[in-house]
Amino acid sequence: MFPDASYDVIVVGTGPAGSTSALYAAKNGASVLLLDKKKEIGNPIQCAGFLPDASEIQALLRDARLPDTLKNYPDSCVLQRIDTQRIFPPNCNIKEFAVRGAVLDRRKYDQFLAEKAARAGAELMVKTRVTRIEGTMVETSGIFGKHRIKAKAIIGADGPNSLVAKSSGLLPNPKSREISVAIEYQVRNVDIDPSALEMYFGKDFVPGGYAWIFPEGKDRANVGVGIRSRLAEKGVSAREYLHRFMRSHPLAEKKLKDGIIMNVIAGIIPVNGAPEKTSTENSLIVGDAAGQIFATNGGGIPPAMIAGKVAGETAAEFVAGKCRLEEYDRRWRAQFGSELKTSVQARQLMDGIMKSDVLMNAAFKLISPEQMKIMQCGKLPSTVKLGLQALNRAKKA
Repeated sequence: MFPDASYDVIVVGTGPAGSTSALYAAKNGASVLLLDKKKEIGNPIQCAGFLPDASEIQALLRDARLPDTLKNYPDSCVLQRIDTQRIFPPNCNIKEFAVRGAVLDRRKYDQFLAEKAARAGAELMVKTRVTRIEGTMVETSGIFGKHRIKAKAIIGADGPNSLVAKSSGLLPNPKSREISVAIEYQVRNVDIDPSALEMYFGKDFVPGGYAWIFPEGKDRANVGVGIRSRLAEKGVSAREYLHRFMRSHPLAEKKLKDGIIMNVIAGIIPVNGAPEKTSTENSLIVGDAAGQIFATNGGGIPPAMIAGKVAGETAAEFVAGKCRLEEYDRRWRAQFGSELKTSVQARQLMDGIMKSDVLMNAAFKLISPEQMKIMQCGKLPSTVKLGLQALNRAKKA
């Protein structure tokens, strides 16, 4: 509860990336301090919380070494089991495919992950904000007072505006930074298929992104939009797009018309991949802080936790004198770096097409449901790539 003067590893942030990093650093013998500015882990909620089944993740990311907590977690963390995903192009010609997974109670899941790290030996401090980082000296302020704590390695799992990234020179070039603005509501009294994820596309409702309805129970759902501001109508906010989708979309409106909004969630999602470097001689970044999000669907939990495992293991080896901390870069990229890079390429190909519903309908017509499924984890079949390139050329002609 009250920190020591020094630790082998300090981890900033108790989301899936941070807690997984702390767990594997502690399991491998490092002394670990895990910090979070929130007074309650997992609250406020950060995302819609769909987690594919571990078998689905492994099939698509064949080189990834999944942490056990991606495979095994308590039923109490699950709001709804999922077996189907449906895609709605602008013309509403639905495509669907089978997908196994669960919509999680992120508060319970994040607390489960943090507790696993603590039980493995990590010291956990909540409501503690990192105010300054100088080298490997971390200054904190919070409910347990103000402290200056020394570390051998610092892991930044502190989100898109990471202080660790900033202090260690790992922030991406601002000119290349691309983000999606997300806003979502937890809604009750909706008429939905409780076993299906739904994703909706169309420039009038979600420019440069998609809207979603993710079931959280029989008549409960997380309903949201993720948009890119530079592709949006001037002066129209993400909140206004969400309201437009809920009130005016020809299919969604019928499902949501009697909905009761219980909670509002908002945030930003980096969708331009990872920076060139994600580690230095004494610091590394992971999860949203490192841009480890699949740009095709904004999915961040699996890559954050896969990279978190690598981060924790590498940090423990580093403090034991067995490797350089920069080895983290090579290791996580070997597991899913190519898929992450390809997801950005796919998003870039779709950018121009998303400005036209006609082109978007054509794009979705040429992509099979099976291809849609694998694209969400950073695969881009050559036939799809050629087809999207042709549509972009047609747009310019």
